[in-house]
Amino acid sequence: MSKIFITCALPYANGPTHLGHLRSTYIPADIYARYNRMKNEDVLFVCATDEHGTPIAVKAEKENKKPLEVAANYYEIIKKDLANCNISFDNFSRTSDPIHYQIAQNFFLDLYDKGFIYEKEIKQPYCEECERFLPDRYVEGICPECGVEGARGDHCEACGRHLEATHLLEPGCLICHNEPLIKESKQYFFKLTHFQEDLKKWVENNKEMPSNVRNYALQWIREGLRDWILTRDMDWGVPVPLEEAEGKIIYVWGEAFLGYISSAWQWSQRNEKDWKDYWDQKAIHFIGKDIIYHHSIFWPALLMAYGCELPQNIIAGEYLSLEGHKMSTSKNWVIWTDDFLKTFDTDMLRYYLTINAPLNRDTDFSWDDFQRRINDELADVLGNFLHRTFSFTNRFFKGKLPEQYSPSREDVEFEKMINKAPEQIGALLENYKFREALVNLIKLAKSGNKYFNDQEPWKNVKEDLKKAGNCLFLCNQLSKVLAILIYPYMPSKSLEILKILNLDERDLSWDNAHEFLAPQHPINKTKPLFKKIDDEIIEKEKEKLYQNLEGAVEVENIDELISIDDFAKIKLKIGQVISSKPVKDSDNLLKLIVDVKDKKLQVVAGLAKEYMPEEILNKKVVVLVNLKPAQLFGIRSEGMVLATSESLSLLSAENADIGEIIK
Repeated sequence: MSKIFITCALPYANGPTHLGHLRSTYIPADIYARYNRMKNEDVLFVCATDEHGTPIAVKAEKENKKPLEVAANYYEIIKKDLANCNISFDNFSRTSDPIHYQIAQNFFLDLYDKGFIYEKEIKQPYCEECERFLPDRYVEGICPECGVEGARGDHCEACGRHLEATHLLEPGCLICHNEPLIKESKQYFFKLTHFQEDLKKWVENNKEMPSNVRNYALQWIREGLRDWILTRDMDWGVPVPLEEAEGKIIYVWGEAFLGYISSAWQWSQRNEKDWKDYWDQKAIHFIGKDIIYHHSIFWPALLMAYGCELPQNIIAGEYLSLEGHKMSTSKNWVIWTDDFLKTFDTDMLRYYLTINAPLNRDTDFSWDDFQRRINDELADVLGNFLHRTFSFTNRFFKGKLPEQYSPSREDVEFEKMINKAPEQIGALLENYKFREALVNLIKLAKSGNKYFNDQEPWKNVKEDLKKAGNCLFLCNQLSKVLAILIYPYMPSKSLEILKILNLDERDLSWDNAHEFLAPQHPINKTKPLFKKIDDEIIEKEKEKLYQNLEGAVEVENIDELISIDDFAKIKLKIGQVISSKPVKDSDNLLKLIVDVKDKKLQVVAGLAKEYMPEEILNKKVVVLVNLKPAQLFGIRSEGMVLATSESLSLLSAENADIGEIIK
């Protein structure tokens, strides 16, 4: 039995969790933790809320609250969200806990005493109106690298660059909006440059590190690292433990990493075990794409300075967009975890966010695709196989597993497939290929359905009872394997299936999953395990999403959608209608989904008088695609249909961008 230390990126305690957090970080980490526990490995799986830093301080200031009040509120919300998603942490703590302060300050002092932290006078923004130095996120302006407005003093979301507040163009104080002065301030810096070559070797020699993490880290290292400011002038955070540093706190990225350690320390105190035994043997970080830089450069450099073992691997999930557009919490273009779980089962969410794309690739959440995958894959494939197997066993063999007699060649091949499944799926999970493993599990269920159909047990119970018995004997064995192997992904459904098989959590052993149930083993009665999602439910979720979008407007004409100045920049595309429905309370409008090659657009079009909904399907239409999103009869429209294929006979190109022709 080996020990494994698994962490998730600390959720920031200034808002609830949304589907992007779950997809990139928490669900993959939980899959890996559950799998390793099933392999009888000794797992320590920890996390905490990140409760310091300027965003919480700013939020508290605007709401006339103390930062700790804001953080405490969101700690409870986040903890509940993650528990409702069955994220199986061994400990979930807070960076505002006193033990975290102690660990962070001791860590700082150790690096200071070793000479890796030094003092330096630097220029910093100072707001005369607020009478204080402004930490990075208290300043916003234009990014000096890419020219995008709204860049923060520490980071530009548009280009991903780490910034300095004093380098912003046209800076303004986030609270009073006045332009700050630049004044001298003493701060403490970490000698990041000292570790440049060591970091380069560590990244290059770590063959397990995913390419998206390795390539991103090497890009920054090759551009040349700079020493890193490790303190801020503010009162919300871990105080710098030096007498001469009164009024300064340790930068949140200098102490938040240690939330992994302080959370593990709490667990150690309760369980009388040493967390270091886990860390020193194998430590794995699960994070999101946006903090690769911090975990692959800052954190390992700090650990090198302290003299710790480095993490064995860093698994970074790429971004999740929503209906083809980047998620935005500020614009409410987001699906919050709690809102999702009010309507849908947790296991549906865990399944979809895993099967949708590999972790190292950006992907999109689409309500239509969510419905399709749940209905086609969970209900029609996995659920259908399990339901038929259990129903036939109860109906024709009185709920007892039949004997196996003289297996045919097909039976033998099917049995081999069952026996190989745990090893094959496990090998993928060992290498963090969570989607590929889940795809193969669905393929197993498809193979089960094919075998069931080929053997035709509904006929053989009358014509050849032994052949029918062989079929159901093996289908129940595959059902057991599937029940166990889907546990890391869908723990609730797994236990539900095991209950039908008269098994329980004690049977959740990966290495023993292929062991067959004995003849005459009782099988309980069943009901459909996965319900299909109706169109009406999905339509309600879409409408709720679009109606909640901040800035969506009711419009009656194109002038409100596109300005005269923008008209010269119109962008037209030819697309194919793949879905069409009438708009409620309108005689003229249809709601279309148009495939314009690079994305699928939802468009409200005045075509109902010319076409029935089914008549417009598969037709080519010209769509003006760069409109401002708008609400028409409560439905979001992302473009405008200008013509149909009947009026486009002079254009032969399919899916062509005809902007130049119009121009």
